[in-house]
Amino acid sequence: MRRVIQWPFQGAGRPVAFLVTGVLIQLAVLVVMALPWIFFVPRTLAATLLAVLVPLAAVLLAGPSLTEAQHARFRTRLGVDIPSPYGGPRPPLPEWLRSPAGRRQLGYHLLVGPLLALAAVFVLLMWATSAVAASVYVWIWLVPPERRLGQAGYTLSAAYATAAGIALLYAASWLSGALTRLDTRTAAARLGPSREEQLARRVEDLAESRAGLVDAVDAERRRIERDLHDGAQQRLVSLAVNLGLAKATLGDLTEDARRVIDEAHREAKEAIEGLNDLVRGLHPAVLEDRGLDAALSGIAARAPIPVGVTVNLPSRPSPAVEAVAYFMVSEALTNVVKHAEASRAEVTVECLDATLVLVVSDDGVGGAEPAGGTGLAKRVASVDGRLSVDSPVGGPTVMTVELPCAP
Repeated sequence: MRRVIQWPFQGAGRPVAFLVTGVLIQLAVLVVMALPWIFFVPRTLAATLLAVLVPLAAVLLAGPSLTEAQHARFRTRLGVDIPSPYGGPRPPLPEWLRSPAGRRQLGYHLLVGPLLALAAVFVLLMWATSAVAASVYVWIWLVPPERRLGQAGYTLSAAYATAAGIALLYAASWLSGALTRLDTRTAAARLGPSREEQLARRVEDLAESRAGLVDAVDAERRRIERDLHDGAQQRLVSLAVNLGLAKATLGDLTEDARRVIDEAHREAKEAIEGLNDLVRGLHPAVLEDRGLDAALSGIAARAPIPVGVTVNLPSRPSPAVEAVAYFMVSEALTNVVKHAEASRAEVTVECLDATLVLVVSDDGVGGAEPAGGTGLAKRVASVDGRLSVDSPVGGPTVMTVELPCAP
């Protein structure tokens, strides 16, 4: 296996250019800070304060521009893209100065950046010194011969200088990479989003993606409902009609044939009724056409016990929230009829402070299990809602659902 010899300066070009750019940016900041002291020497306390505060205010005002310059330095010199800590447009300067991200960036520009630039200057001087020492046999011939030959041992000294220069080249190369990595980690923490901001942004992204998934599932459910209503349901209705016509018009059928037609006609009607229930369970048309009030009234009308419905919403919520509220009431009333032994139930829906509050209560025997981990709780959680159940033994049972009420 061939071993590739890597010279000390190989791969160091980008870190060195990166360090040089950082020194130039910090040098511009240093010039701004030193301008009042260059042109005049403050002799009073007020003049001294002005000489300190005015350049500092200039750096504060230029803070966002300095951050953009540093972002461009990391992106162009290293290919490192430091994300913006805001997740959107940069806020106005007063808000930027008050924000935690703005204070972190100022800390980098006024303290961390100058210290790193000072270390970069040291590393660049090491590069220059090591290059001069390692190339001593190249430039030593520029020295007049009488001076070179007049000093004993110059050849041995040049060899020592060359060896030391090569060692320093290796050290400078390693220090350039180490300082670049340190600057990258520091800038990511100071000029980019903090850990908390990253987590908050991640939570927002996940919430948006989940909301998009819920909307996509709801749209797919509506499509399935339309396909069933316009396709299989219509064919079953046509089949039932044809069987009914056959039973009514064909008088010369045998008793066995008539019995088969009667049974097929009955099964076709039962299939239509079951398909209607399935379509209603997927997404009731009345919910989409007339809203939550009419849809809940339809559920109450089909219930075997009296159910009072009160809906007070200033506007229609989103389709996903409407669907969740509808199915929550439907499943809750089903449980009331099956298990609560109740004689009456009440459904109340209203919007309080941008929150849709849905309450289903009954006068049954109570003792319902907590809702955590059930299908009801998972359905509510899909739209960032909350579900609570209060059901002491002996009743009554009150189920409260809180959903976002934004349209």
